[in-house]
Amino acid sequence: MNPPRSVTLALTGASGMPYGIRLLENLLAANVAVYLLVSSAARIVARQEMDLSLPARAQELQSYLMQRYSTAPGQLQVFGREDWFAPVASGSNPADAMVVCPCSMGSLAAIAQGLSDNLIERAADVCLKEQRKLILVPRETPYSALHLENMLKLARIGAVILPPNPAFYHHPKSTDDMIDFVVARILDQLFIPHHLMTRWGAQ
Repeated sequence: MNPPRSVTLALTGASGMPYGIRLLENLLAANVAVYLLVSSAARIVARQEMDLSLPARAQELQSYLMQRYSTAPGQLQVFGREDWFAPVASGSNPADAMVVCPCSMGSLAAIAQGLSDNLIERAADVCLKEQRKLILVPRETPYSALHLENMLKLARIGAVILPPNPAFYHHPKSTDDMIDFVVARILDQLFIPHHLMTRWGAQ
């Protein structure tokens, strides 16, 4: 399988923002075009977990991240909550894949019900109806029966449910190693090459 040329990355208001930011970094490093969607709750989580202040305005956030990661012109585009003219809002111009990381239970429930009340939910709905890969990284514990029912519903219609569960067989030495394990699993689902960790059975 070929890696995607474009990926929609949505950051929502669940714990686990380091996974999303590290994934963004790796997508950009792999020369993937990224459509970034950030909820208001995600900005609060980024500040609390990473001491990272993300600008509220889409254009300001785009400029900030382009400078932070030295991206090529046009490689990163940031869209607001109700920017219905964004490419990802229509099945006529969807990204090749979408990742919601971290994915709050509220966002997961809305996607499972096809609500499309904001651009994150609409972009996910487009991915499902166009049969593009949709990866959800739900960060909650424990799961209620309702959470599990929503995940099962989404898995049955083609979404990938990828909880951020780090393993220990690679003997992580730091929190960054544990973050990279999860990000590596996401990149594998997207068929994007990486060197974040040694693979099982490799020397």
